[in-house]
Amino acid sequence: MRRPVASSLRIKSWSWLSLLFFYFYSWDMVMNAKFFYVGIRVKDIEESVKFYTNFLGMKETGRNRIESTKGDVVGLESSDGKLTLELNHYDNESPYNTKYVVGEGLDHLAFGVADLDMALKEAKKLGYTVTHEVKTKTGRWAYVADPNEIWIELFQG
Repeated sequence: MRRPVASSLRIKSWSWLSLLFFYFYSWDMVMNAKFFYVGIRVKDIEESVKFYTNFLGMKETGRNRIESTKGDVVGLESSDGKLTLELNHYDNESPYNTKYVVGEGLDHLAFGVADLDMALKEAKKLGYTVTHEVKTKTGRWAYVADPNEIWIELFQG
């Protein structure tokens, strides 16, 4: 976390000059970034596309072959258009095709569903594993493993 300029400079009294300096200096240093998508590496791109489209209702928005990485990319969008997921798959001879480790720093992806019980029933019907169910005083959610063993959180909402 970036420390405020004023504390890093140890300003003890706030004159108009120091306030102006803080205002202009700090705004120049802050990047205004927007989150666009989550990219995950997958073992089998077609099985992954089926999971996210057939089970979670996402829509495929495009496919690309990236020759420089020797990989394929599939874009997916949530049914409400608010979430974009990028699936990345690399050929065996790609330098980016390293040993697959579940998650590789990614913990889980979360999806709201209208009826959690129905979603879990559908997941089991389609052959997906419900890995964990959680119930607290204030909520309930569950995790389903996608074809790459990434946990997908499902919550009613």
